This record gives sequence, C-alpha cells and structure tokens, in this order.
Amino acid sequence: MVFAIRYLPFAAVVLLTAAGGLGVLSMPNLLLAVLGVLSAVGMYDLVQQRHSLTHIYPLVGHLRRLAESVRPQIHQYFVESDIEGKPYDRNQRSLIYQRAKQQTSSHPFGTERDVLSNGYEWVNHSLVPKHVEHVESTVQIGNASCSAPYRSSMLNISAMSFGSLSAAAIEALNRGAALGGFAHDTGEGAISPYHESGKGDLIWEIGTGYFGCRAADGGFDPDLFQAKAKLPQVKMVEIKLSQGAKPGHGGLLPGAKVTAEIAATRGIPVAQDCLSPAHHQTFSTPQGLLDFVAQLRTLSGGKPVGFKLCIGHRWEFMAICKAMLASKIYPDFIVIDGNEGGTGAAPVEFTDHVGTPLRDGLLFARNALVGCGLKEHIRLGASGKIASGFDMAVCMALGADWCNAARGFMFALGCLQSQHCHTNHCPVGIATQDPMRQRGLDIGDKSQRVANFHEATVKALVEITGAVGLSHPHELQPHHFFHRSSSRESILLSETYQLLAPGELLEGPRSPAWERIWGRASADNFSRISN
Repeated sequence: MVFAIRYLPFAAVVLLTAAGGLGVLSMPNLLLAVLGVLSAVGMYDLVQQRHSLTHIYPLVGHLRRLAESVRPQIHQYFVESDIEGKPYDRNQRSLIYQRAKQQTSSHPFGTERDVLSNGYEWVNHSLVPKHVEHVESTVQIGNASCSAPYRSSMLNISAMSFGSLSAAAIEALNRGAALGGFAHDTGEGAISPYHESGKGDLIWEIGTGYFGCRAADGGFDPDLFQAKAKLPQVKMVEIKLSQGAKPGHGGLLPGAKVTAEIAATRGIPVAQDCLSPAHHQTFSTPQGLLDFVAQLRTLSGGKPVGFKLCIGHRWEFMAICKAMLASKIYPDFIVIDGNEGGTGAAPVEFTDHVGTPLRDGLLFARNALVGCGLKEHIRLGASGKIASGFDMAVCMALGADWCNAARGFMFALGCLQSQHCHTNHCPVGIATQDPMRQRGLDIGDKSQRVANFHEATVKALVEITGAVGLSHPHELQPHHFFHRSSSRESILLSETYQLLAPGELLEGPRSPAWERIWGRASADNFSRISN
C-alpha cells in the first residue's frame, strides 16, 4: 500500500497525459504539454540514481526542493520577529533604510527589545546633557613620520572589492563618500575605474595578492604601487593581514570570473585562476611588517599607512608591539576587524568559529597599545557590525578612534539580506557581475542614500554623546555603558572588560593573563615563546 501511495501522483500524471494524448479527455494543448513535461521528469526520476529522494518519490520529491528554495524568504518576511533576524534583524535594516531615504527613524510605542534579557545594553544619560550638534566628527590620522596626514570621518565605508561588488555598487558607494565627505576602502581588489570616477576619498587596501601593485610572479611591485598611491584620491594605504569573514584563509578567483575589466584592475592575466595566499610574501616577521609599512609610507609620498587584522593569536599582536618599541617604526593606524563576518562569502567553519569578535579584539588592541605606551602614535579603527550611532558609541568607548561599516552601507544601497552574495544572483544588483542585474541599481539615487545614511548615523552618535553629558565621542568610556548579565543584575562595561593603564605592560602587568601573553611574544618572529 505504501508503495502504491508514493507513486500515485506520478501515475496520475502519466494517465492524464495518455488520456489527453489519445483524445480520451479533452484538454488545452498547454495543459497537455505541461503534463507531458511532468511525465518525462517523473520517468527520469525513476531511472536516475543520483538523488534518492526523487528516485523513491518521483515528482513529489521535487516539492521539498521548492520548499527549501523559498524557505529563507518565507522565514524572513513572515516568521521571524522584528528583532530576531540574523545577521541583521528587521529593525536594524529598517533603521538604515529609513535614514538612507531621509525618512523618520523614530520608533513609536516603546522599545521592542526585552530590557530584562541577558545581553541587553544601554548607555546612561546625564541630567545636564550637552548640545553638541556642531562637534567636530573627524579624526586626524598620521603620526610624526607621516607628512600627509588625513582628516577622516568617524564613519567610513569598510573594505569591499570590485569583483565582489558590482561596478554600479562601487561607483554608487564612492559617489556617496564624495557627497558626504568620508572615505571608501577599496578592499583588496585594487582601485577600479569605478572608484576613480566617483571622486570620493579612497583607502587603498593592499592584500596578500598585491592587486594593483602585483608583479608578474605574484609579489609586490614598488613602482606600480608608487604610481597608484600618489593619486590625489588615495588618502591612506591599508595592509590587510586578515579579515573578519575568513581570517587565516586565502582565496581563489576562478579564471571564469576573471574578466578583462577585473584583470586590468587587479593586474592579473585574463581568464586564469588567481590565488590570494593566506599570508604575505613580502614579510614574515613583525619587524618585516613594520619595514613594509615604512616602505609604503615613503613610496606613497608620506601618506598614512597602517594595517587591518582580525585578532587571532594574541602573542602575535604583542610581537608587533614589541617590534614597534624596538624599531621606533609606528603604523599610522590599525583597523581591528571582527569575526562576525562581512560581505565576503566564507566557509561556515571560518565564519562561525575562527577569529576574535570585534569588541574583544578591539579592547585587546586598545589595551596592548596603551599598555605599551604606543597609543599616542597610532589611531585605532573598528570594522564590524555597525548599524547605528549606539554601535559606534560602544566601539568608541572601547578604544576606537573611528568606525568602518560594510553591510550597513550595502543596506543603504538597497541590499535585502537575501544572502546570495556568492551566487552572482544578487536580486538588487549589488553583489553581482551580471550586467542586466546591475542595471537595476540607480547610481545617482543610491549614492545620495549612502551619504544620507552616513550623515544620520554620525548625527545619532553625536546626540548620544550629548545625552551622556559629554562634548565629544572620544570622551565615551566603558563606565558609561551597562550590560545586563541576568534578569536581576546588570554591570558596567568597565567591570566586564579590563582596561590597562598607560605603560602598564612595560612596568610589569598586574594581571597574570597579560603577563603570560606579554612573555610569549618576541619582536623577532610570530612564533610563541614557551612559558
């Protein structure tokens, strides 16, 4: 009986097709054609052995595939609540959409957040708030070795490469940066014509593939770098050591995706596989990294040079700090990326379980630099899940001088969080190289939305600062924020996170944990010293 029931839909389709074809039943030709196709599919299901489900359940087994294909959309639009979605919930996305369109982002009838749930956070306000509407919301980046410092916005566009994003998306982002007076990180895919046509300030990211300054053997070409780095549009240079989406993981761009345009931008052969190694070839030691920083600073004409990383082995970062102390070579900035992931598709194991989350990594870097007496030479950036002024405020309190956002600006472009970034089938023309899909992205309209989102988010940060009773976002500290640890207890972030005093590591750390990390680091290499 079970055997007969599972074959019943297929048998019914075959019988109806036969009856229609023989004229026993009268039916439109279109319906007969559809039944014929279904019969053919069912017959193929019976003979194929690759898919067990459709072999055992011909025709009916395909319903599961259909349900699976629409499940994410059904869940996002009809099942999840406004505060449950991941990576960004509906309220976060709506906030960005509203600010990008210059619509009111006020929320009626109170918060939807459970203020008694573990993890809920808030900032304490003052009874004597300040009006800081005209506060300077920029930060100067460039230490004493830098002859062309850059005054950066406190919120910039994080690294997203041409190739990962469409030409239309890159141009819209860069035009938005020009309109709003902030910077656009190129990502490791080099400076494309669409970056240049937007006229916005650029942070040129140099990854392990050295795209845009790549020699024939895949190494670094100083002459190619110098020619591009001296472009007036390039304001800073960022060496990518690792990224939050897949730290410690290289990449391969298949030859089929290496179009003539991408090849020209990256400096690679057309239609050939292109490898981005997991680590740099130009240096392999902490001192080698700092020498590379100094070399790029000279070649760029004195522009700020720094590096970006997701914190991994902590002694490796401490080794860089020790090398700074020994050589007196300081990067102008360091950007900390969080393992929360980003626009780049990555293996699930890396997205979920490799690398340090942004807050932990940012606080660690802040403590390491302050504890070594190095923070006065180096600006610290936070690159991660930034959607609101509150997100920025927490990062500022934990040591950031400015913030970078990627997905927030993608939402401003119209991203739906369909999570098809790696398929080339982005429904809104952002993460795709399909020319027809890109045509749906209006560059002029979307660039204005990018600028609108930036302006409103920085304004929200400034308003929070005033509500706390402070005059500038850089005055925010962990003791201004509370974190709920249970329904009955909440603690200050200053009680959750340990802050090192200036020079504490040099004098001998009071914390045994910091003493162990400090003792394991060597300025000569990234290897751990046993202790």
